Amino acid sequence: MATIDLRTEIKEFLSSRRARITPEQAGLPVYGGGHRRVKGLRREEVALLAGVSIDYYVRMERGSLNGTSDGVLDALAAALHLDEAEHDHLFHLARQSRTPGGPRRRRAAATVRPALQQVLDAITNAPAWICNGRYDVLATNQLARALYSPLFAEPQRPANTARFVYLNPEAAEAFFVDYDRITRDVAAKLRMEAGRNPHDEQLIALVGELSTRSEMFRRRWASQDVRLHRSGRKRLHHPVVGRLDLDVESMELPAEPGLLLNVYTAPAGTATADGLALLASWAASQEKAVR
Repeated sequence: MATIDLRTEIKEFLSSRRARITPEQAGLPVYGGGHRRVKGLRREEVALLAGVSIDYYVRMERGSLNGTSDGVLDALAAALHLDEAEHDHLFHLARQSRTPGGPRRRRAAATVRPALQQVLDAITNAPAWICNGRYDVLATNQLARALYSPLFAEPQRPANTARFVYLNPEAAEAFFVDYDRITRDVAAKLRMEAGRNPHDEQLIALVGELSTRSEMFRRRWASQDVRLHRSGRKRLHHPVVGRLDLDVESMELPAEPGLLLNVYTAPAGTATADGLALLASWAASQEKAVR
């Protein structure tokens, strides 16, 4: 499969968002004692809330967003109570629909420039790495290699967090304290990336591989959930230094579209800050041993 089927993607996304909202949540009256054959809102109710005709909404939910204005998309997002990530995803799908074959996004670099590696190496007190939207890890500093040593124990290169999470679940569950949440986030961010760039053959191949080999991924992918790459908290259990509760900043690189810089820190004086210092010492000893 070389591309995402946009019509199917739009249909399943809109129908799944419609199914999760009750009339009460939408502020609509419920008649007939509340017995409804449809889970969530009916199509005509979404059309009413979005201010469009039922025929127009049905056309959209059947997978056609071509010609849909931004104003209608905003109204539809409000009617379906879409969050920021879902709103962006809807617009990505519409943007792809408006141009035959979809607008091609510039392919993310497969390697990083030497200057970016220098930036990573200059960050000595915090793990830092650069990845793309497929979760390929393209460059790291010494502390990031040490922090994610279970991931880098995998033989395949580039190392890929999504493969680690879903195809080595025993090791991943031991490493990520919030393993269940991580599995949801990874699938949701891959879905978001697929909406941005449905022509990325490597992304589609990755999704196909994970779908074939992981029943959990198939369930997560079928949820149609999406997430943005944002700041957050990672709770890890490192095999050498133990529990680490890290603050993560994920930043887009304007000069390298599609690449993200991720930096992990901890407040001074905390057990995690002490753990990072210990990890840095261990990493340095490992580097010396290799030499």
